[in-house]
Amino acid sequence: MKRVGILISGRGSNMVSLLDAMDRGDIQARCAVVVSNVYGAPGLSVAEERGVPTFVVDHRQSSTRKDHDNKVLRILVEHGVQIVCLAGYMRILSPMFVKAFEGRLLNIHPSLLPSFPGLHVQQKAIDHGARFSGCTVHFVDDQVDHGCIFLQAVVPILPGDDEVALSKRILDYEHRIYPTALKLLCEEKAILRDGKVHLSLDDEEYRHLLADFICPAEDP
Repeated sequence: MKRVGILISGRGSNMVSLLDAMDRGDIQARCAVVVSNVYGAPGLSVAEERGVPTFVVDHRQSSTRKDHDNKVLRILVEHGVQIVCLAGYMRILSPMFVKAFEGRLLNIHPSLLPSFPGLHVQQKAIDHGARFSGCTVHFVDDQVDHGCIFLQAVVPILPGDDEVALSKRILDYEHRIYPTALKLLCEEKAILRDGKVHLSLDDEEYRHLLADFICPAEDP
C-alpha cells in the first residue's frame, strides 16, 4: 500500500474523489496526511471526518517559498508519504520540493494542457472559440500548470455553454481521471522517464483508457 499525501487550499473536491477511490480499494494506497496552506480550508474538515491527519502550514508565516515548502516537506516525510497529489493547491512549488518527489508529484488542471494554464481557463477556452476542453493530470515541475502530461480527458464545449456549465462538466471528468492516474502510478504502470510518461498497458487496456475519457457530445 502506497502512502499518499494530498495538498489543498480550498474545498478539495478532487481530494474527495481520491479518498473515495482509496476507500473502495480501487487504488492500492492510503492517504497518510492532508496539508493545507489556508486555515479554514473546507477540505480539512472533510479529511478529518474520514480519520485522515491534517495540518495547516500558512505560507504567510514563511519568509520564502523554500522555507514554506520545507515545513510542508517535513510533515510529508514524517508521515512516510511516497506520492503527493495536489488537489486545488494554489501554490507554485519550489525546485527543492519538486526534486524531493520527482516522478511522484501529481496535479490536475481543468484544461487540455499546454493550452490555457492559470486561472479561469474554462472561460478562456470559450472566449477563444475552442470546440473541446477537458482536464489534464500532469507531473509537477516548478512552473505553473507545467510538467509532463500523464492523462487527459476530452470534454466538448456545447452551444450555449458558459463558464459555470463547462466547469461542471469538466469537474465530473476530473473526479474520474485523477483516481485513474493515481492508480496507474501506484501500480507502477506509469513511469516518468526522459521527459515523458511511459504507460505499461497492453493494447486493450489502453483502448479502454482512451474510451473512458473521451466525452460524448452530451453531458456525462
